[in-house]
Amino acid sequence: MKKLIGIVVSAAVLLVAGCGGGDTKSADTGVGDKDVATGGRLFSTADTETAKLGSDAAPGAFPRTVKGALGSVQIPAKPTRVVVLDSGELDDVLALGITPVGMATTAGQNGVPSYLADKAQGIKTVGGISELNLEAIAALKPDLILGSKLRANDLYSKLSAIAPTVFSIRPGFPWKENFLLVADALGEEDKATGILNDYQKRANDVKSKVQGTPTISLVRFRPGEIRLYGNLSFIGVILKDIGLPRPKIQDVQDLAVEVSQENIGKAAGDWIFYSSYGKPDTTDENKVVNGNLWKSLAAVKADKSARVDDEVWFLGLGPLGAMNVLTDLEKLLGPKG
Repeated sequence: MKKLIGIVVSAAVLLVAGCGGGDTKSADTGVGDKDVATGGRLFSTADTETAKLGSDAAPGAFPRTVKGALGSVQIPAKPTRVVVLDSGELDDVLALGITPVGMATTAGQNGVPSYLADKAQGIKTVGGISELNLEAIAALKPDLILGSKLRANDLYSKLSAIAPTVFSIRPGFPWKENFLLVADALGEEDKATGILNDYQKRANDVKSKVQGTPTISLVRFRPGEIRLYGNLSFIGVILKDIGLPRPKIQDVQDLAVEVSQENIGKAAGDWIFYSSYGKPDTTDENKVVNGNLWKSLAAVKADKSARVDDEVWFLGLGPLGAMNVLTDLEKLLGPKG
């Protein structure tokens, strides 16, 4: 038996341009409506809900009004003291060249995802993503707080009393739209567009180095469950941007499909990439990958399965993490030697 693990997305299968300037929210067919030389978009976005958020202010101009998931926010001047409430927002601001003054930590990690550790040194912590310390946030005297409705909906009014607070709807699947929303709040929309254009060019380059069109299966072990990740996930979006197909069970408009150890055969694909959230001994990873059902999968027999970094592939949630995933995919799927 399988169980769908969904996230609420309104018309998510429509490809539309994301937030960040009212005149850019036009229909998208997988590439940008202009080429990069004219300042347009080479990348696609896919979440119509998040596409409605952002600012119509001229690039870099302040004061500005930014529409977030819980209402419009007035930002009087370009923020310089930013607090981020999740790893996605941390990735976003660091990608834009901004070091936040405060950050929330993520359960199962030593502070921040390892791929961001060298860039996040010296940032004050303000509790965990589900246990925010409001006093610690206020003590940093931020002029902007970035988070999501999914993570901190109940604290929005209290956070807004500390500083202008811009929330996305959710982390994960709409990572490009979320990045554009963060850029709107910071007045860095042009820089964000350039970063995402570079990402798409890199994705196209990786695709050119992959032999054929192998189906990619994504398996993530979590305490008490095994997930096969679908299209409405951070990694699912990246695979779509490269043009790599998914096994039928994972080619769904959901975050993930849950399967049992006995049904691990449903993880079949030309390539299988897997990881564990937290330490493998807190999940069934070791039991499964050392079992006969896993070893009988064609991809495993052909040495086309690989353990990947969970903090990058499933918790990256921003352009820096996405670029690291592309590097991994090039090494795994590109020419050898």
